[in-house]
Amino acid sequence: MGALDHLSNIFDCSSGHSKLKKRKQLQTVEIKVKIDCEGCERKVRRSVEGMKGVTSVQVEPKQSKLTVIGYVDPEKVVARVAHRTGKKVELWPYVPYDVVEHPYAPGVYDKKAPAGYVRNAQDPRVSQLARASSTEIRYTTAFSDENPTACVVM
Repeated sequence: MGALDHLSNIFDCSSGHSKLKKRKQLQTVEIKVKIDCEGCERKVRRSVEGMKGVTSVQVEPKQSKLTVIGYVDPEKVVARVAHRTGKKVELWPYVPYDVVEHPYAPGVYDKKAPAGYVRNAQDPRVSQLARASSTEIRYTTAFSDENPTACVVM
């Protein structure tokens, strides 16, 4: 906070109380919404263009993705798009498959995801795939070529 902002907050006579107003941060909100045609694309774009705080709107119909950049609340953007368009709307649930440890695990892989993306799952059952128990490690390393005490039958 700069000196001028501090002074303007001290000498602000517009409000009756000295409660500081929290400013919204610039955010990028990505939303998954089904876009079938150019009319749907136009309807989705116009539903958020007039919203207070929105600086830019990008629609990607092939990925069914709406990207809104501005000083907005993500929940309000989702609610507004759902109300104005009447479509099922959710925050963008996908991440690039390089980020996830096991992209083809049952809770992560999604057939409806765009190419190169998988569902972002922080499920503890999926993360157990990364950790093997001590008995599993003992049996898998028993026949390993890197283990000097491995079984010679193989």
